[in-house]
Amino acid sequence: MTLPATRTWWLLIAGGSALLALASILLTAWLALQPCHLCIFQRLLYMLMAPLALIAAFSTGLGRRITGTLVALTAFAGTVTATYQTWLQLQPAGSVSCVGAEMGPIERLVEWLGMQQPMLFMATGFCEDEGLVILGLALAQWALICFFLMLVLSLWLLARTHAERA
Repeated sequence: MTLPATRTWWLLIAGGSALLALASILLTAWLALQPCHLCIFQRLLYMLMAPLALIAAFSTGLGRRITGTLVALTAFAGTVTATYQTWLQLQPAGSVSCVGAEMGPIERLVEWLGMQQPMLFMATGFCEDEGLVILGLALAQWALICFFLMLVLSLWLLARTHAERA
């Protein structure tokens, strides 16, 4: 049995990212969820990763390596963000908060995006609140799994592309 072509894997990442971004938007509206800054930032990362992976799917050579690397970096940023949010949610209630005296770069970006497009990017919740739990895992934990799988897959694809070139 042969593995699917590299293009198919990049398309899987692109489609998965687009579906996850769409699901986060629809679930927020349908269930009246209160997404936090980190939730919105992860949504933004999925929205960024989808076109990057699509470009990687139809690029070759250096173009694929560059866009593939950007996909891997975006998946890494998502993994780190979802890990931090999961950590916040696992702490005892009231012991930690994502709200600080000053907003960091993620919060400032999300606030600015929320003013531009409130339906997609308005943060109204707190990062330490689990919110929706599906099959025993909070959405942040599901995001961690998805980002990590996309990171591993993109790194494997980059290594495969490098090996094919060598």
